[in-house]
Amino acid sequence: MSKAILAIDIGSMAVKAVIAEVDEFGDIKVLGHGIARSQGVKKGIITNIDQASKSIRQAVSDARRIAGNNITQAVVSISSAYTKNTNSIGIVNIPQKDITVKEINRVMETALYNADIPKDYEVLHVLPYNFKVDDQSNIEDPYNMNATRMEVETHIIIAQKSSLSNVRKAIVSAGLEVESIVLDSYASSIATLSNDEKILGVAVIDMGGQTSTLSVFKGNSIRYNAFLPVGSDHITNDISIALHTPLNVAESVKKSYGDLIEINDDILELPIIGDEENKNSVPLRVVHDVIVARVEESLLILSKYLDKSGLKSNIGAGIVLTGGMTKLKHMREFAQSIFPGIAVRIGLPLPLKGLADDLKGPESATVVGLLLYKAGKHTQYEIDNKKRLLHQKEEQDSLGDIRLGSGSVSHTDEAEHGVVDSTTVRDKDQIVFTDLAGFDDESRGDFLTKLKNWIKQLF
Repeated sequence: MSKAILAIDIGSMAVKAVIAEVDEFGDIKVLGHGIARSQGVKKGIITNIDQASKSIRQAVSDARRIAGNNITQAVVSISSAYTKNTNSIGIVNIPQKDITVKEINRVMETALYNADIPKDYEVLHVLPYNFKVDDQSNIEDPYNMNATRMEVETHIIIAQKSSLSNVRKAIVSAGLEVESIVLDSYASSIATLSNDEKILGVAVIDMGGQTSTLSVFKGNSIRYNAFLPVGSDHITNDISIALHTPLNVAESVKKSYGDLIEINDDILELPIIGDEENKNSVPLRVVHDVIVARVEESLLILSKYLDKSGLKSNIGAGIVLTGGMTKLKHMREFAQSIFPGIAVRIGLPLPLKGLADDLKGPESATVVGLLLYKAGKHTQYEIDNKKRLLHQKEEQDSLGDIRLGSGSVSHTDEAEHGVVDSTTVRDKDQIVFTDLAGFDDESRGDFLTKLKNWIKQLF
């Protein structure tokens, strides 16, 4: 049975809302989308909740009208401007010897417990990048292995509580509910990276309208992420100042003549700010120099971030560029000169069924990544911002016929996620029997015996 998904990317330049449906096989079909100009958002930070909410409401309204679906729960992006990151290790013993989802959840929660997280910050993602089982390290997936001890190294992304609250308020003011909050650069990587790139190690540079981010992947998980408050909008401002022309004209010049390699000696006649009657004659060479200066500065700073990460030697798959700024002509070749000896490619979002043409460019990587995240394309294990363990496993318990629900498990409410059989309700630490009427006396006794044994194993 298919389910609906609403993804909302709150960007500095635009708010994008996409409604899609996911079938039982995890395939996504886009039903509708809406794009609204961002208001109340600057450099990734919400500066006016009412205006931001207005932009969100407009984008969602357009998406709903096209999709014919009034879904209210949304998976929402949050800017890297709000976040910090830290690493932590968790170690647990395995009393039952076999590693299940429960043990994986326990070791990741231990790593989270051991992490040094400031009081004014909240967990956004807990991402494991290395499991160790007994004396074996670099275990890709410990699930179902036999062991007495398990260790995990995690990358933990945290966000300011006040900033998360502002994002939630903007969403709620738009008449919606927040189902999940996802780091924008993480979502972009989901939409643009292949499995091979994640395994080999890769750096993702997302260059948006007013911000840029760098994320380094190794071991199929984020290992480092950094933020730069510079984007393509700064190029527009630079052109406007250098040529003394209105911002809308500067934006048009950037899109039409922005080339990082080839130089055009033609002359442009551009209007002057505050003077509608006269025009300036401007060589395109000046436009080229202004654009190159800003892009070069941005990439050099991001290159220093990559050096600082200590993981530059681990990005065997090179660098993937995405985001709106990468639409400048010859961006890949120019970036290659900044990162000599490292392969560089432009990352476009995964082509989904029904995806509109205006969502197929690199500037839409985040919103497409949000859809994929909600469809289960996240890392194979992750603790999200609601403290749920996300996974794609199905387990059999000792009864042999009860499945543990895949997708997410919360240790505080496993019944909600299908961990407990339908004949029971788990309320924290006690099991309440609700309906055994369908069993005869012999079957009921056999069932209860097996169930008691199963409960002993759980606890």
